[in-house]
Amino acid sequence: QVQLVESGGGVVQPGGSLRLSCTASGMIFSLYAMGWYRQAPGKQKELVASISVGGSTNYADSVKGRFTISRDHAKNTVFLQMNSLKPEDTAVYYCKRQIDNYWGQGTQVTVSS
Repeated sequence: QVQLVESGGGVVQPGGSLRLSCTASGMIFSLYAMGWYRQAPGKQKELVASISVGGSTNYADSVKGRFTISRDHAKNTVFLQMNSLKPEDTAVYYCKRQIDNYWGQGTQVTVSS
């Protein structure tokens, strides 16, 4: 059974950094593109960043230059390094296997002074 488990969320001040991790099990991780999504209160879920099997990346305009997605096939993990965080980055962050509908449970990121 496919499982995606996120970790690394928390409360951080504006300008701070966080690193999110999503560890996959029950799947051959190296065969799938992965994505990070977020959902802020009252808003729809949106794609933040995605990474292909070969490591090609794609970012939402709102996070370009601040966030970096990466993956470690040996650890079955996809990461989201978030720098220069802003209050508008506050949301629940989810990882997803891009080809279908497997989602993690989400991790809360709150950016507040």
